[in-house]
Amino acid sequence: MARQTDRTDQAQTYREQVDADRESRFHAIHDRPRFHGLQVDPEVDFYPEVRDREPGDTNIVAKGFDLHPWVTFVSAGLLAVFVGLTLAFPEQTSSAYEATLSFTTERFGWFLIVTANILVVAAIYFALSRYGKIRIGGPDAQPEFTRPAWYAMLLSAGMGIGLMFWSVAEPISHLGEPSPAFDVQPGTEAAGEAALSTTFFHWGLHPWAIYAIVGLALAFFAYNRGLPLTFRSVFYPVLGRRIYGGWGNAIDILTVLATLFGLATSLGLGVGQAAAGLEFLFGWESGTSTQVLMIGGITALATLSVVAGLDQGVKRLSQLNLILAGGFLAFIVLVGPTLFLLSALTQSLGFYIQVLPEQAFYAQAFADSDWQGTWTVFYWGWWISWSPFVGMFIARVSKGRSVRDFISSVVVVPAILSFIWMAVFGGAALDVQLNGIRDLAGAVDEDAATAMFEMLQAFPLTEVASIIAILLVTSFFVTSSDSGSLVVDHLTSGGKLDSPRPQRVFWAVMEGVIAAVLLIGGGLEALQTAAISTGLPFALVLLFMLWSMRRAFDEELDLLEGHYDARRYASRHETLLEGEYPSLGTDATHPHAEEEAEEADRAVR
Repeated sequence: MARQTDRTDQAQTYREQVDADRESRFHAIHDRPRFHGLQVDPEVDFYPEVRDREPGDTNIVAKGFDLHPWVTFVSAGLLAVFVGLTLAFPEQTSSAYEATLSFTTERFGWFLIVTANILVVAAIYFALSRYGKIRIGGPDAQPEFTRPAWYAMLLSAGMGIGLMFWSVAEPISHLGEPSPAFDVQPGTEAAGEAALSTTFFHWGLHPWAIYAIVGLALAFFAYNRGLPLTFRSVFYPVLGRRIYGGWGNAIDILTVLATLFGLATSLGLGVGQAAAGLEFLFGWESGTSTQVLMIGGITALATLSVVAGLDQGVKRLSQLNLILAGGFLAFIVLVGPTLFLLSALTQSLGFYIQVLPEQAFYAQAFADSDWQGTWTVFYWGWWISWSPFVGMFIARVSKGRSVRDFISSVVVVPAILSFIWMAVFGGAALDVQLNGIRDLAGAVDEDAATAMFEMLQAFPLTEVASIIAILLVTSFFVTSSDSGSLVVDHLTSGGKLDSPRPQRVFWAVMEGVIAAVLLIGGGLEALQTAAISTGLPFALVLLFMLWSMRRAFDEELDLLEGHYDARRYASRHETLLEGEYPSLGTDATHPHAEEEAEEADRAVR
């Protein structure tokens, strides 16, 4: 009888704990203060320097701006030189873009391939190892967003424009020119299977693993270590207090450039597709002038969203994107070759898993072709240059998730949704092409931006579907620009919680300017060059980041094993904390030892 009573008490206690956890999560999500920017203000000042430094404490504040002088002025100066040279010498810069793209892909393509694979392995290792139990924000942290809202923001910030642009154009391109890794004849059913598998490879585990690693590092050092939400903070275990000096400035400057050029690549692709849709529907000219005007209009919408803030701007738009995208996907499944699409998804996913090791390390060493540089190397450079922006945004909205939950959610869930999207739109396009319904290959050769709208002509309600496609591209455009502006503004304000609105507007406009200049100076090739050129040096930064993360995670496990006890931790890491808690574990006779120990406990808890 006593044993039954004990079990009843245990069950009651368990239910109470579950209810308390559910209530805690509810309050963390619904009762948190509204915010506008990328605010992160952790309660724990873990490292010694953090106590003496505040984000943006060396900023210049004047005329509606709050700027970190080195990061802002050097970044803006380099961008001004780039814009000026491109506008002044369009032919010469176009040739320079072509030469730079060729040089980078031929000489350093292997390095980007190796880096992407290392980041995938690192993501798996952190998720499945003992590090997986670490929670972003500490053991008691709770998420700030519901899981559906979290997923919506992950997908919208991650690659929404790219999915719209390439979901038809890429499989059709691979159908006509398969990867040299596959011994298949162009235009055949075998080439179609290889085309979808290759598209899965470019949009699946690898890009999302890159995003996950960057986002995890930024989130951990911001929420668990009390450092500013800027990229320099990730390197504290390696650089120490030097993150506030020249090394930290250089890292953030490179991050700003990589983010802006990665964004410009996506925005340039998106506006090209939207212009092609408008020409298809209304006969409007879709040339460079029209695209530049559209960039101006959509940038204005993004600016309004930036001013509205993260809650009212990005969050609402992300949810709208998910609803529109879900409806668009369901429409193609219903009116398209439904059974073929389901079969193509199943077969291509299995083939992707089968050939993934070979594809992941294929560097085209024995093939006389530039295919790999045009596709895989470009994508890896694009994802890496895009990763600071996406990673920082993911970090901001991911408090309260464990490392295992974070990586599984950021990698697996979006990758599966990307597979479904590509299988539906890419599979429908392959069916249309292989059955001779429409010549999509010719449309892609002429202008890849028109591929989606050419395919939609093979299905009912073409005009309605085309309008939805344009709305989706525009919405993804605004969301990406909005999120990117918040990130760049955060970086150039030294990690300040909320910088002035004029400053946010400035960087939103700057993104549009760079995208427009790249279109003027060389079109798609210029966009590809910008992504790869900034992605290459940033790949080195990401490799060093892995070492820094491993050291910091080991420190966190020490804290967890000691139940976040400050004194026990300090006794193991005296040099790390000697500047903040000098008596802990080193000087028991210090006159204020007891008070400092109590203060340390309060701070860490």
